[in-house]
Amino acid sequence: MKDKRQEILAEILTGYSVEVTKGDLVLIDYSDGTPLEFVREIQTACLKRGARYVGLRYSHSDLVYNFFRLADREQLGYFPRHELELMKKMDAYIGVGSPLNTRTLNRIPAELLSRRQRILKPIQKERVENTRWVITRYPTHAQAQEAGVSFEEFEDLYFKACNIDWSRQAKRQEVLRKVLLKSNKVRIRAADTDLSLSIKNMPAITCAGKRNMPDGEVFTAPIINSVEGCIRFNTPSLYQGKLFSAITLEFKKGRVIEARAEQGEDSLKAVLDTDRGARYIGEFSFGLNKKIHRPVLSTLFDEKIHGSIHLALGAAYLQCDNGNRSAIHWDLVRLMKDGEIHLDGIPVQKKGRFTVAELKPLN
Repeated sequence: MKDKRQEILAEILTGYSVEVTKGDLVLIDYSDGTPLEFVREIQTACLKRGARYVGLRYSHSDLVYNFFRLADREQLGYFPRHELELMKKMDAYIGVGSPLNTRTLNRIPAELLSRRQRILKPIQKERVENTRWVITRYPTHAQAQEAGVSFEEFEDLYFKACNIDWSRQAKRQEVLRKVLLKSNKVRIRAADTDLSLSIKNMPAITCAGKRNMPDGEVFTAPIINSVEGCIRFNTPSLYQGKLFSAITLEFKKGRVIEARAEQGEDSLKAVLDTDRGARYIGEFSFGLNKKIHRPVLSTLFDEKIHGSIHLALGAAYLQCDNGNRSAIHWDLVRLMKDGEIHLDGIPVQKKGRFTVAELKPLN
């Protein structure tokens, strides 16, 4: 039976997120677990909006694993220029990641994955900088299992977190964006965390359905060498098919000088050695989606948890550019139910809830 929620979301992705218009060239990039009916809804919405071309690109995680299992040095180092040329022609990009197995690449060495990521970086750069793009992760049984819930529960969470009035959400978030623009110093404190960073004269960006789905965050970036202290991320992270838990990072002059993890420590250190920028922070952000209340082991969801913050190791976004360049952008999430955040010495959030009058409407 047709799920009306798919049609609503397809309209949001095409009409609001990437604003498909007459004559556009659009690429829909989807993976193994994406239902055909949802791809059809997106394709239909694009065609009804007058897109001149709607390309479909499919990938399967088992075939990705097979590549990394068998590829020699030359094959790993090959740059697919034709994919870059295709991306250069696209006006809009819609990515739907729906893994049937979230751990497919778990046994592939992190150094191998990082090396391939560096090779493919120009394609990602072209997509991010020169297309109107949005990415989402359609529910699969594998994701529901990682979240510790039934598929039906996870699917309900997905649609509730995505099918909202994003224009209204953008207006709500604007107040925090303005506060960050006026702020200089951020301090994040909890029993296991004491981290400071400067955001003086940095832009602040509200994210409300234009790039991620689900969305709901306001981000900025630290002055690259200003990050000092220690932070423990209390939300597990699934990155490059590997599980990381209780990551603790210590910073000096902006650079990670010590890294520990209860799970995945060796892989963590390999990721940090991807390139010079991997040890610096490219983003600092507040999660603001009221429909997401707890971690589900999917970064796209977890970084939007209401009352959370996240820091991204690696590349900064051009809209908020602190100069950091890297092949990675890895968002690490900390729930703040046990801590507080100060802006210029004033406590603005305690235990995940805003405490100053102008920000309280976000609670």
